[in-house]
Amino acid sequence: MRTTLAEFQAAGFPMAAEPVVALDLVDTLMLATDTDLLGDDTKYAKWWELQADRLPDAPPPPVSATRRLRSVLRELFDAALTERDPEPSAIEDLNAFSAGAPTSPRLEGWGERAELVVRWHDDYNGHPALAAIAGGAIGLLSDPARLSSLRRCANPACSMLFLAENKRRVWCTANLCGNRARVARHYERTRG
Repeated sequence: MRTTLAEFQAAGFPMAAEPVVALDLVDTLMLATDTDLLGDDTKYAKWWELQADRLPDAPPPPVSATRRLRSVLRELFDAALTERDPEPSAIEDLNAFSAGAPTSPRLEGWGERAELVVRWHDDYNGHPALAAIAGGAIGLLSDPARLSSLRRCANPACSMLFLAENKRRVWCTANLCGNRARVARHYERTRG
């Protein structure tokens, strides 16, 4: 069962459960307040635990590698949002993360019990979860139709990114930035 936004929020992650884990990772650094939500070991482990149902089974990667991928993803997503070319090294780094733990399909079982299983190879000094996140980002960045739904929260004090599967969505989450905007509009209408 996939972890819900409410479960992420209860664990201290205001924005998560996006269709692409790469966006969840980028949103662990709150640029407006310079807050790293992966800044302590307990929260770092919790974030990986909450993402476990969407990633290959592996222990969490080193913090430094996670932060590096997060930085690369932020550069690429920001470049897409501002319609500029990203730093060339960001594309190279993303591809290196993806190639760091290649996969191979395997047939397990036979007949009615046959199933396709993906085997992750971490013998290239990569990490399966980081490779999966990078692969998801590559899938998003290479799909113009889907990439066109990438948004930054309309709250100028928020740096969260999300996929607007509903074209009217402008807030990262309805219960945080969306609610703040509604409260502010109500205050302006009723303040006398």
